[in-house]
Amino acid sequence: MALLGDDGVRAALLELPAWRGDANRLERSVEAPDFLTGIRVVDDVAQVAESMDHHPDIDIRWRTVTFALSTHSEGGVTAKDVELAHSIDDIAERHAPVS
Repeated sequence: MALLGDDGVRAALLELPAWRGDANRLERSVEAPDFLTGIRVVDDVAQVAESMDHHPDIDIRWRTVTFALSTHSEGGVTAKDVELAHSIDDIAERHAPVS
């Protein structure tokens, strides 16, 4: 799988406004209304990640869940990371919609 590089990541981030990052990794935090909702977000992301065989780094801090995406075997961000980022956005919107 090819690395996106700086230009590819910049283009991808235009469609992922909640995300920040560079050619090395993408990152997004989700603020859940409560701890258990944050855990449900993580559980749903884990299901998608497992089906893709592409697993994010996940940091849970009470109601805030931060996801970091990188294709470690390639050494940076690939289309697989962008695809998972879109899935995480869909899951976050279902559980913790931004008002």
